[in-house]
Amino acid sequence: MNIADEIKNAFSKSNAVNKIILINVGVFIIVSLINVLLILMNENNQIVPSFLHYLMLPASFISFIIQPWSIFTYMFLHDLSDIFHIVFNMLWLYWIGNIFQEYLGNKKLYQAFFGGGIFGGLFFMICYNLFPFFSHSISSTFAIGASAGVLSVVVATATLLPEYPIQLFLFGTVRLKYIAIVSVVMDLISITGSNSGGHLAHIGGALFGFLYIKYIYGKISFPSWIENIFKNKSKLKVHYTSNQKNTTKFNEPSQEVIDMILDKISKSGYDSLSKKEKDILFKASKE
Repeated sequence: MNIADEIKNAFSKSNAVNKIILINVGVFIIVSLINVLLILMNENNQIVPSFLHYLMLPASFISFIIQPWSIFTYMFLHDLSDIFHIVFNMLWLYWIGNIFQEYLGNKKLYQAFFGGGIFGGLFFMICYNLFPFFSHSISSTFAIGASAGVLSVVVATATLLPEYPIQLFLFGTVRLKYIAIVSVVMDLISITGSNSGGHLAHIGGALFGFLYIKYIYGKISFPSWIENIFKNKSKLKVHYTSNQKNTTKFNEPSQEVIDMILDKISKSGYDSLSKKEKDILFKASKE
């Protein structure tokens, strides 16, 4: 199997994390190669950056009205001069996203990522137009990167599984809740720095991730137009059937049962579950 087939095979699988990573990396490589080619041909290498302005998310509401699609496209663009921007975003998404996906499945991973990206983008624009500190740079500021969506997934996972242990180089085992808290605090204290727009988008994404999990648990409710996006508030459903001639349908576990399993995981870890509880959660996550 050649590289192209391996990429196609990876993308065809149902893993949402892999698909988001492949799209981000693919866009970054294509845009970078075009930029390099233009420079080698002694062409005006500002062609690519100028074109990308139509895909970046502007701080100005007036500019956003002209390019409303940018609330989505900005999530797949990264700084060409800073490869660590995309590398760290994709590593975070891979490590934490797969944890999220293991418990809540692909559909909810997409919702957390794209919902966080959109909410983070809106939060960025609102803050830039609300606070006088940013008034001098509204027209020249744009947001790019998957960070808002990634941080939404990180905070959502930490809200769902706060005691989940993560192994960090030099730090050893750290609970996921502390990683999320430190990330958000770092963004909060950096709002007035050189990357104000990015940090604001991160905070918006983190807020969405927290609220999203609370919504799943029924602790809060969203406006009806937002709830229509998420559709069923009962996120985890399990159906059992028998393959025997006399087919029997087992009782479907209630949302309360599933919530109890998730609570048990957050307090005692995944290994504390019985085989039956693991089966329920595994099948529920595939719905």
